[in-house]
Amino acid sequence: MNKASRNPAMASDLPDISSGMVLLLAIASGLIVANLYYAQTLVGPISASTGLSPKAAGLIVTLTQIGYTLGLLFVVPLADLLENRRLIITGLVVTAAALVVAALGTSPVVLLAAALAIGLGSVAAQVLVPFAAHLSKEATRGQAVGKVVSGLLLGIMLARPIASLVADHASWHVVFGGASVLMVALALVLRRALPVRQPVSNMRYSALMASLWHLLLGTPVLRRRAAYHAGLFGAFSLFWTVTPLVLASPAFGLSQTGIAIFALVGMAGAVASPIAGRLADAGHTLPATAVALILGMMAFALPMVAPQSQHLALGLLVIASIVLDMGVAANLVLGQRAIFSLAPEVRGRLNGLYFALFFAGGAAGSAVGAWVYASYGWQATLLTGMAFPALALLVWLGEFMTGLSRRTA
Repeated sequence: MNKASRNPAMASDLPDISSGMVLLLAIASGLIVANLYYAQTLVGPISASTGLSPKAAGLIVTLTQIGYTLGLLFVVPLADLLENRRLIITGLVVTAAALVVAALGTSPVVLLAAALAIGLGSVAAQVLVPFAAHLSKEATRGQAVGKVVSGLLLGIMLARPIASLVADHASWHVVFGGASVLMVALALVLRRALPVRQPVSNMRYSALMASLWHLLLGTPVLRRRAAYHAGLFGAFSLFWTVTPLVLASPAFGLSQTGIAIFALVGMAGAVASPIAGRLADAGHTLPATAVALILGMMAFALPMVAPQSQHLALGLLVIASIVLDMGVAANLVLGQRAIFSLAPEVRGRLNGLYFALFFAGGAAGSAVGAWVYASYGWQATLLTGMAFPALALLVWLGEFMTGLSRRTA
């Protein structure tokens, strides 16, 4: 066993994380988290194939997200207790098995149970991201985490268009079956490439779970960063829930392939991740957070121009998607860099809490966005989307004013 993994004091004597390891962790995180998003563009064909009623079809996505949230709260904290590589491989095996069940499933009940398990196993991605922090030196930690998060965000952004394209040319069964093969291959690669990391904690699982509440209450940085990203992720989820409906409407009339291309263009926003990592390493987290939140608001202001030209309106939507993704990507890195700078022995729990809290914002964004769009239309939806990062910016102003008063005292 690597002694430095048991003795944090020895970590400074180790070399910094290699570029090859960063690339591997980025690719792995993206492939794993993509499993959460394949179903979002496949709800129609899946429900038609399995006999799931249209009213219940949304449960395919909802249960995947519920499984992921449960995993964030009850599995990811185990990274502070159990050997990390073994925990990651176990998660990948569970995910691969659930994907096979989903690919072969013909019963709605079986498919929904598989969706829950897919979400639960996919939290392996949130054990991998802190792994990059553990292997990095303090001076380059933000850059390393930023690059890994870039891979994770690319996985989120690519999952929807890839699922649509594969389903168009084959079937939704192939999407889940192919994802299962990828998880098995990834498990084999990570089993060979990742170093052993055994946490030093001797806590029992019950005490580990009880400590989550104390960490939440006693870690202001966690609460602030979760509030900032809940606002941005809520806006992100609202945008990507409603925009495909708008693009498919008579206003634009895009096909599933056209919507897939639109989603592919939006992934350009992921370039903000490594930039945000460098800014965080240089001590500019607070102003960079404000920029990220303002970008989130701008993304919803752009389509409000509503030009008469369909092509110009579509172009503004494309720019809006890139700007929004930039804000989300940057703020996610800034948040993880901040919480990973805290005590290493609680990184797994902090990361789990952080993701669980802002995923709640994402769930709210999806639910509210769909309801507002159906009830009041596109313009009202844009205003609602802008409100999410605007509320987060108010929280940021509280932190800024507190810091200002301390400097002038």
